[in-house]
Amino acid sequence: MRRKCRIWWPIELSATEPTSSFFLFGWFTSSSLSSLDIVVAFACDEVSFSPNQSGLQGILHETNGSLSASLQDKCTFSFLGHCALDLSSNGQLMAIGLDEDDQINTIHSNASTGSFHNMLMEKNKIWSCGCRKIDGSLDHSSMVFGEENNWVQLVYGSHGYTGRKIRWIPKLHHIHWHGQTVSRFDLHVILYETPMFGSHHFSVGSSEQVKTPLKKPKWVEELHEKQPLLDLESVVMAVNSANSAKLCFEKLVGSKRSTVWFSIVCLCVTLTWQLLAMFIASLSTLFYIVFQFLHVLCSGSQSWMYLTLGKVFSNTIKNIQFRCSQILYWPILLKDNVLRSQSCVEFAEKAALHKHSMWSSVATEIFLGYTFGIALFFHAESVCLWASNSANNSTNYLLRNGCVWLMGVPAGFKLNTELARVLGMLSLNAIQIWSTLWFFVGSVFIYFVKGLAILGVLFGVTTPAALIMDMILLATLHVSTLHWLISHLYSYQIQALAAFSRLFRGQKWNPLRERYDSYDYTVEQHIVGSLLFTPLLLLLPTTSVFYIFFTILKSTISFTCLSIDIVISIIRATPYIKLLLWLVRPRRFPCGIWFEIISCQSNGVEPLDIDRLSDTCTPSEKSWQTTDTSGTRPSVLVSILQSNFLNIGQIVWPHYREVFSVVSGSFVASSAYGVLTGRRIPPSTLGTGLPSMMPWTFIPYKEYWRICYDSVFACKADAHRDSFQ
Repeated sequence: MRRKCRIWWPIELSATEPTSSFFLFGWFTSSSLSSLDIVVAFACDEVSFSPNQSGLQGILHETNGSLSASLQDKCTFSFLGHCALDLSSNGQLMAIGLDEDDQINTIHSNASTGSFHNMLMEKNKIWSCGCRKIDGSLDHSSMVFGEENNWVQLVYGSHGYTGRKIRWIPKLHHIHWHGQTVSRFDLHVILYETPMFGSHHFSVGSSEQVKTPLKKPKWVEELHEKQPLLDLESVVMAVNSANSAKLCFEKLVGSKRSTVWFSIVCLCVTLTWQLLAMFIASLSTLFYIVFQFLHVLCSGSQSWMYLTLGKVFSNTIKNIQFRCSQILYWPILLKDNVLRSQSCVEFAEKAALHKHSMWSSVATEIFLGYTFGIALFFHAESVCLWASNSANNSTNYLLRNGCVWLMGVPAGFKLNTELARVLGMLSLNAIQIWSTLWFFVGSVFIYFVKGLAILGVLFGVTTPAALIMDMILLATLHVSTLHWLISHLYSYQIQALAAFSRLFRGQKWNPLRERYDSYDYTVEQHIVGSLLFTPLLLLLPTTSVFYIFFTILKSTISFTCLSIDIVISIIRATPYIKLLLWLVRPRRFPCGIWFEIISCQSNGVEPLDIDRLSDTCTPSEKSWQTTDTSGTRPSVLVSILQSNFLNIGQIVWPHYREVFSVVSGSFVASSAYGVLTGRRIPPSTLGTGLPSMMPWTFIPYKEYWRICYDSVFACKADAHRDSFQ
């Protein structure tokens, strides 16, 4: 099996013709013995960087330590080599890695030019393959060049593709891999645009779990047991970390080049951020003290009035508490304690979206609440008039006329007159009492509407929506009470008829075994059952008609409250920051990668002389060279790394799926069965109106001020990082 080598090359390096030699840095990853991936992160020219052996190890070690821990576990950031102009072949050459004595291997002998050539000529030795060996002295050099001491030489030439601004593409010369020299690889050069925070990044694919059958085929298990030829997750993570590694490396290399003017500017910016952080922290602490005082005052009251109001306005109180906790938690959510997560662009994007999702949701709700509140405040009288007319019409023309209609012959059904009259008069009296109470409430209803508008301006649109839902339930309390009474009567009547039917069939419920067993009833029991069964069965149509009428009314009220609850849930679950970023830059939401092939040709590099290498290779190396130096030339594939992007539905649906996760076939079936049997009132909420409730904070005032100050001041580092990225 021919060995494969993939070089992940920044497309920026191939956009212009190089005028001088430069160094390369990146990662080696190998998922199998026949596959090697070389991820080139960036290049550094000789003018801005000189390979100081004593300081290079520390710089690379600190750069690697600043990267993501997941990437450090898979591969090590290292010095890949040096690229220089090859005057003999109009190409360029790259050397990467160490020799067997852990010394620095650099460039091909024909590629040495300028000052770098003069520097390398000191204490050097020439390998038989043409590479130079430098007798440097680096301790723990595996940290510099990777754990496997690999290096590779590449020759760069024109690619013959004019569709893009690509001047040259690397071609494989030979590789020193695990102490062996290999010259025959199937080369795949993958050009990628360096990911940057706020611009784009790459992602392997969706992380959602796919449902699989209970029993997998045998070939699927065997396929999973095989070792993959490409560790795509490690490579993509390294590609996403390339820009952060470059910034950290340049910061360490150029840390001693700061000027006096630059220090003065940094001092002024730092002082400005400190003053801003002190002001915001003081203002937030003032709100924190007020909220804490109100919370202690309300939670300490255990009077019956407070408990009753808590049950009646439960949705409103929960929304207000949640909004207050969001306001109090902003410094805790804004403060980023995991600095290394910012090294990978993919992780940084996810952390930023998670951090900014709360304030974007609060800002959107406040804006909608402000619009709703202002419009409601200036049209309060019209809203009061409309609400009063709607209440009068529903009470007079729907409830009263409906009860009177049921007391007669509804739809031609002959009902029991006495029972219908009793249920009708009971309903009319309850409606009249409730109408009289609401007549006195109507005089102060306009103040309630204005308070609703103010509440929307202060706490957002979801809080007045929750208050409207509570007020609907409170205003229709008489309908809910009548439905509860008649549903109990209907349910007990259905249960009694079912029990008498089992009596006639000679069956009895066995609670221990949870089944129906045969049972011999006495004659007296049969007689009593027959006497009670007949009137219950004849009165069932009358009870059913009243139950259906009030169930329809209650279901309408519940559906209205349920619609408001769903709207509240959708407003809270909508990822506003993601939608805004998707409209501005959809490349920030990748979903899978693909390769655009731009060239496929044979490698023009001649195979190395095996006889000349036989003196320096081990027996295992000779066998490797013999198998790889066949007459056929290895293939060279050049492609560009591309991404698929999420559409707006794929972005929004995972958030909405939590809202509708409660609605399932079993939920609908159990609700319908409960309504038909009179054992369950139609639900007025799905229970998804609020996200997971954050615990109330009990932090000392000084500590809370310090957290706010640190959170605001930490944004200075984020702004500084974003400006460079």
